[in-house]
Amino acid sequence: MSNEDFDTAVKLALYQITADTGSIPNASEVARATQSSEEQVIAAFAQLHSKRLLVPEPEDPGRIRMAPPFSGIPTPFPVEARGRRYYANCVWDAYGVAAALRADAVIPARDGFSGEPFTLEVRGDQPILQPYVAHFAVPAAHWWDDIVFT
Repeated sequence: MSNEDFDTAVKLALYQITADTGSIPNASEVARATQSSEEQVIAAFAQLHSKRLLVPEPEDPGRIRMAPPFSGIPTPFPVEARGRRYYANCVWDAYGVAAALRADAVIPARDGFSGEPFTLEVRGDQPILQPYVAHFAVPAAHWWDDIVFT
């Protein structure tokens, strides 16, 4: 198997485990799923990060902070789908979680200015239209300048 094929296998295992459990797996869990070593998986994580496909934890390259649209840590953007709670990196990614899972979803959210709660939904592969506006403080062209902040 080529390095590129292995990286793809790692990425697919990571997303499958995330979809099945609601949590992004660590390198050890992905190594078991791909029948490889933890060191090989960490190297694949680094390669995937260089391609902007995931973000490892800064202090622990064996743990993933972001595998867009999924967050490896709890965020203010939970997504209820498939009977599980997933976390998205931002409100935009919350819709991406529903799309990645090909599932209906309920997204409890809060207005970033007022803190007022509201609910977003996806049903039948379509967002339920709401009169809300999303504001992104950083232009998309600069998101990867500091993707965790963005």
